[in-house]
Amino acid sequence: MAINVIMPKLGMAMKEGTVSVWNKKVGDSVQKGELIASINSEKIEKEIESPGEGVLLEIAVEEGQGVPPGTPIAYIGQPNETIVKKEAREEAAASISAEPKRQNPEIKRQEKADSPATLPAAVEKVRISPVARKMAAQANLDIQNLTGTGPGGRITKEDVQKALETKSQISRQEPAVLTQYESPALTEQPSRPLSGMRKVIAERMHRSLLNTAQLTINMKADITELKTLQAQSAQSVQRRIGAKLTLTDFIARAVVLSLQEHPVMNSTLLENSIRESENVHLGMAVALENGLVVPVIKHAESLSLSQLSAAIRTVADRAREGKLSSEEMKGSTFTVTNLGAYGVEHFTPILNPPESGILGIGATEDQPVYKGEQLERRTILPLSLTFDHRIVDGAPAAAFLKTIKQYLEDPFAILV
Repeated sequence: MAINVIMPKLGMAMKEGTVSVWNKKVGDSVQKGELIASINSEKIEKEIESPGEGVLLEIAVEEGQGVPPGTPIAYIGQPNETIVKKEAREEAAASISAEPKRQNPEIKRQEKADSPATLPAAVEKVRISPVARKMAAQANLDIQNLTGTGPGGRITKEDVQKALETKSQISRQEPAVLTQYESPALTEQPSRPLSGMRKVIAERMHRSLLNTAQLTINMKADITELKTLQAQSAQSVQRRIGAKLTLTDFIARAVVLSLQEHPVMNSTLLENSIRESENVHLGMAVALENGLVVPVIKHAESLSLSQLSAAIRTVADRAREGKLSSEEMKGSTFTVTNLGAYGVEHFTPILNPPESGILGIGATEDQPVYKGEQLERRTILPLSLTFDHRIVDGAPAAAFLKTIKQYLEDPFAILV
């Protein structure tokens, strides 16, 4: 004979219990004592163990549905066994009547006073699950105005959710009431859906902040000699390669050299293991009219300064023309992003997962700096390094940033 799983009585005042979740589905095998469901009353949550061994023949009470204690909520037996629900109801009634009577006369009189027969008609006819009642109270919904779709007109949490959605739609459709300080120009703002590239960027950046331990440190590099070298070599470089070497080119080369000295910054965290890459695949962030892309220069460690400069120009042009393939934007091990052209000094770049670091370049500024006892005019470059603290600690990250600074302040080392 099928075994009845009964809604237990979780307290003397409990009149109804709700199935929170089923851990098994119909047809699943169950062992005696195995957890098969969770139920709750107004204040108590309890896990239900299987009273016997077999298969779950039927779920009589669905998730979110409430029933009085003693009601069969499921049946366990042998495959294809016939369920005799009449006997189940009799057993449930017997289990209730077998409960010890511990109430004193005062409690009995109080229960009688609170019984459905003495309650107002409006209260008596509202049948609502505990979860739905709590949701309605939090949303200030009058349960008297809700329509229940559960068994016997019972109000479920889905009914409350539907009422909340309807209320929200109505409020959006109602015209806004302007105060004397407001104007239509301020309240009727244009909107556009989050889609395409903007949606991808939003999802990636949000996921990056949620799934990594990001920390940003800042440092300044004196690039006065670098700017002098860049100016003195401009004509010669133009004749040889047909283009100029930009400040970004020198910085990218300094980053590549520094990554080779600090391989932990050229690593990724995948499946709970840190993997240091033997090659530097450098991501170069490129701003577009409708978003941001990060094309990747593969094996950047094998490129000279002029070759790296040519590669940066090529991927940037392809990005702005919308010609980048998906493969050209995959596999980066470190990223460089530059906001200096916009006058930004220090900022906080967001990691491009699964990379462990990203370098932000700020705007250069001429500042008075003491060189010994002499006050000189020097060109200062702000650097902002964001790193994943799960992979790299502060000291090695600072050492890496200091190495970049040293290369930029000794530009001839970049050329070697």
